[in-house]
Amino acid sequence: MFSKASQYAIKAIIYIWTQSLQDSKAGAKEIGAAIDAPEAFTAKILQQLSRAKLIGSVKGPNGGFYADESHANKTLKDVVRAVDGDSLFSGCSLGLNKCSEKNPCPLHFEIVAIRQKLDHMLTNKSIKHLAVEVIKGETNIKRILQS
Repeated sequence: MFSKASQYAIKAIIYIWTQSLQDSKAGAKEIGAAIDAPEAFTAKILQQLSRAKLIGSVKGPNGGFYADESHANKTLKDVVRAVDGDSLFSGCSLGLNKCSEKNPCPLHFEIVAIRQKLDHMLTNKSIKHLAVEVIKGETNIKRILQS
């Protein structure tokens, strides 16, 4: 459903929040390892998240990426928009230029309903809230291998 970049961004920002809630910053290398993502790709995504002011960053030996109260109300929708833009949330799913309520494509009304549910899913909890769930062990952001 999400692009690989959005998947990594979502996992990265939740990881950053888990570290920040424990008064710690995380570097790109650490974040990439924690979310099973290539370091260079992770660094690029972290730049996008930082530019969008979804996370903060500090350079230097005690630096790294962090989240604080200025980021506390950010949602997964903000993350997806920062990485992939608005295409998931708007426009015709078939790529038609003139798709609307009055001139719908064959999928228009089904996509509208799906987008409403998607919007709710991506905005009903803050990223900080999701990180708290991870810290409590209610959810996880790591791939779980089953034997």
